[in-house]
Amino acid sequence: MSMLRNRIYYRVKPFIPRSLRTAIRRRFASRLRKSVANIWPIMPGSERRPEGWPGWPESKKFALVLTHDVESAVGLGKCRELMRLELELGFRSSFNFVPEGDYRVPRELREELAQNGFEVGIHDLKHDGRLFVSRREFSQRATRINRYLGEWQAVGFRSAFMLNKLDWLHELDIEYDTSTFDTDPFEPEPEGRHTIFPFWVSARVAQKSKARGQKSDPASDLRSAEGRIRRGERPISGVTGRGYVELPYTLPQDSTLFLLLREQTIDIWLRKLDWIAQHGGMALVNVHPDYLCFDSAMPRPMEYPVTHYKSFLEYVSRQYDGAFWNITPREVAQFCAGVAKVPTASEG
Repeated sequence: MSMLRNRIYYRVKPFIPRSLRTAIRRRFASRLRKSVANIWPIMPGSERRPEGWPGWPESKKFALVLTHDVESAVGLGKCRELMRLELELGFRSSFNFVPEGDYRVPRELREELAQNGFEVGIHDLKHDGRLFVSRREFSQRATRINRYLGEWQAVGFRSAFMLNKLDWLHELDIEYDTSTFDTDPFEPEPEGRHTIFPFWVSARVAQKSKARGQKSDPASDLRSAEGRIRRGERPISGVTGRGYVELPYTLPQDSTLFLLLREQTIDIWLRKLDWIAQHGGMALVNVHPDYLCFDSAMPRPMEYPVTHYKSFLEYVSRQYDGAFWNITPREVAQFCAGVAKVPTASEG
């Protein structure tokens, strides 16, 4: 699906029945998948380590970052079950909530997550695809987002549908953003950042980091990846200035694998994880509680068995025992800001 077609789809999405929306996306994804096999799920060249990269703390082989976007009241109702599952397996994650969506986040839930070592982040404002429609509207929404960031004591952000304008995000009081990816041609803005490492977005150079009006063609990503990296979208490498850390997700989203492409196994997750571990990168995944089926009954049309995610975590524990650094996005951002010898976005 082209970028223009994707953006049109997400603008009219609220007016299309959900079953029809899913059918449309699956049709285009099936066609697209054949043409992007050389850049997805692995983008050659994105394993390049940042210049002067010291490696992860405690000589860990790679970082594992688990994130969850809670898109609806249904997903909100599954957060505690998901938290308990990760606790039992010895993992911690971040839950990103929509402040003004179709649900309200109980303070008790946020406090319970924090008390158990989990993180709370902000997922857009309304999850309606309108955050970046205009700079004026973004600034108005940014004021409200900042209020929730302060109230929730959150420092992380992710936009709806992975739409992004990284230079605009300097209006937010954040230490990190997770609205981008290394490679994902199935997103409405399919232009990937082509790195499996975090990178710094400086306020001074953000305007130059991406050419305006550039046409995106997933099939040509492989040829132009190195050029994009040279244009400033490099992983952290001793930059200076005010900004924030960008944490691209590097494992396919659960919704893409199990709902859009209808994969029946976690083989793609494991293949990509092994590749990231081999190159010492950051394995960051986005799992939506909305789509998890926790009971033994047959999953509904927009669900998949929670055993998929559980098997993934068990594989990580078994295959890489003692070799991975499982931390929250906030901790990764703080580590990376220190590596780059720059202040975090919340500092002057």
